[in-house]
Parts: sequence; structure tokens; C-alpha cells
Amino acid sequence: MPSRIAIQVILCDHAVAEANGKVHMLGAGWSVTHTPTSPQAVAVLMKLPSDLANQRIALRLTLIDEDGHQVLVGDQPVEVTSELTVDRPAGLPTAGDLDASFALNVQPLPLRPGR
Repeated sequence: MPSRIAIQVILCDHAVAEANGKVHMLGAGWSVTHTPTSPQAVAVLMKLPSDLANQRIALRLTLIDEDGHQVLVGDQPVEVTSELTVDRPAGLPTAGDLDASFALNVQPLPLRPGR
């Protein structure tokens, strides 16, 4: 059975992630945009099972519209791919979840208004 990762994705006006896992957000929690968009950010908070410690985890963050279709700017999808490795902090028991977080700040996009 695969390990489960709990993920919260929060749209906000600006976000900064610290190395200790904290994410500072301004203007968080909105879901409707106008066009063109103002600068914005995505904050991602994750809880990973401890068996995923020290392993590379592939990440893909894709913008989809209210109908579940991938959003394109021109002919390119609005998408970011990366990898993440979460170390187990010294002294932390092997059981229990590990925290991981990151923030992605995005420049204005020519999106149509909507959710």
C-alpha cells in the first residue's frame, strides 16, 4: 500500500517559506481571480509519513479551471515540477508524520476571470 501524503494548497497574495518549515502568508485563502491577475502565491503545506524520510518525492503543481481542465497561457500549461526530500530531524521518533512546506510566488498571468 502506498504511503499517504496530506497536502494543503493555499492561494495568497504573497508567501515566504522558512527553512524550519514555517510559511508566512499575506492575503491568504482566496479562490476567485480577475484579469490580469495581480502577483500571487501558492503556499503548500504537507504531512509526509515517516517512511518517506530521506527519499526523493516528485512534485507537480498544475493550475486547473473550475471545470477541471488544465489552464494554458498561450499553448503552455501553467505548471511547475520539482523534487522534494524531507530529512527526519535528529531525535524525532521514527513513527509519526514529517512536515514539509514551500511557497511559490507567481507574477501576473493573463487568465480569464473565475475560480
